[in-house]
Amino acid sequence: MKVIYLAGGCFWGLEKYMSLIKGVDKVTSGYANGNKENPTYKEVCRGDTGFRECVKVEYDDVSLETLLYAFFRVIDPTIKNRQGNDIGSQYQSGIYYVDENSKEIIDKIVSVEKKRVSNFEVEIKPLLNFYEAESYHQNYLDKNPNGYCHIDFRMFEMAESLIVDAKDYYYPENIKDKLDDLSYKVTQESYTERPFTNKYWDFFEKGIYVDVVSGEPLFLSDDKYESSCGWPAFSRPIDYNVIVESEDRSFSMIRTEVSSRVANSHLGHVFDGDYESETGIRYCINSASLRFIPIDKMEEEGYEKFIPLLK
Repeated sequence: MKVIYLAGGCFWGLEKYMSLIKGVDKVTSGYANGNKENPTYKEVCRGDTGFRECVKVEYDDVSLETLLYAFFRVIDPTIKNRQGNDIGSQYQSGIYYVDENSKEIIDKIVSVEKKRVSNFEVEIKPLLNFYEAESYHQNYLDKNPNGYCHIDFRMFEMAESLIVDAKDYYYPENIKDKLDDLSYKVTQESYTERPFTNKYWDFFEKGIYVDVVSGEPLFLSDDKYESSCGWPAFSRPIDYNVIVESEDRSFSMIRTEVSSRVANSHLGHVFDGDYESETGIRYCINSASLRFIPIDKMEEEGYEKFIPLLK
């Protein structure tokens, strides 16, 4: 059994969230990296013991990469000693590891996450100690379904629906040599290609669309629809966890940019209230950020697990 220790504000919500991910066997709330033995909750809340409210995540059939990307989805990595309404040194966010292999993976994921923010305040340290919290803290939200939680409950649904394992995809070296000029400009410089003339805007073969940079699965052909926007339009991603949303204030507009999880490729934007979409949501994506794999090539290229998702 593998283990990682994660601190992200009040441990009640983080414990529940991590426990919902398939492949996680056990999550335990506790206190990490403090300066005394067997601390109590009251002592930790004083803020002078150095302890962080933390969850011990024991996992097997899921990768550390996937767990870390999921962790970053529910924390604000830009603030110190706070998450949500929880303020104090005990609520400092952090990742604490017990072996060097985990450290290498953590460094890889952190390098991606640092590209998404202006400053980064998450502690990355080896685990010094961990003490299990009092019994009433364990499985708190299962015992108290309406209890306090600083994590948006919609994140729990995303954790349960996670199907794409991040470890199978990566950001390649010498990226400029591996992409054509347009794909590079779109994915790395947030360029928008012209409507109605791009590769996939009116393309409707059956298969899967993946990130042109990392190969990470993004969209199914079943969720692509005829749109008047002039770019490829999808009603939903293959897995909401592979899409990262952020505010975009360029060109004197306020929009929601969508990027890929593993490679942080700029993909396009997402819009609500689209009458042409069956979900009312339009993922408006640049063709140059995508690579299409037809259904008869999916097994050959390693995407066979997603074939049953196609109707």
